[in-house]
Amino acid sequence: MMMARPKGNGAEVGKRLVAAAGRGFRTGGFGGIGVDALAGEAGLTSGAFYAHFGSKAVAFREAVRDGLQFTLASIQQFQENHGPEWQQHFARFYLGERMDADLPDACIFQTLTPDIARSDLETRQVYSGLLSEIISSLAHGFDGDRDRAWAFWSLLTGAGAMTRATTDAKAREEALQAVLKAALKV
Repeated sequence: MMMARPKGNGAEVGKRLVAAAGRGFRTGGFGGIGVDALAGEAGLTSGAFYAHFGSKAVAFREAVRDGLQFTLASIQQFQENHGPEWQQHFARFYLGERMDADLPDACIFQTLTPDIARSDLETRQVYSGLLSEIISSLAHGFDGDRDRAWAFWSLLTGAGAMTRATTDAKAREEALQAVLKAALKV
């Protein structure tokens, strides 16, 4: 069965393809999903997928970039919308509502950081650059204190990754509440 070409202009189609690749990678990891499944997620043939991305590694890099840019924009939006109280609102959101997202829609830090650590240099450079922007944005909300920004972000993302992997609901809730208290003290 032939899959249809995606409808829309090139930029719109590109965004949809990157979003579909991101969902696929967050669900299966880089090594756990193949090009056929990624193409299927986007409603394309493998040939169309390769025509757009060139390789699975490029698709992964673009999905990483997209996920990190989404995170950065979310942090900035919380800072704008909540002023000095942004940390409390963001921490509660990240360890609450964001943890309820299904795996395909979960935060990239919770789902793909180990895969990024094993990826090619160019992907790790994209990650490093955008992580630096995220920390700078967080630091801006902490009056320029990068130590607080690193501690806050590490607590949230570490707890997110760890508790997403557990099957023990009580332990998950206990850990999330403990980390929320710690993050609010940062």
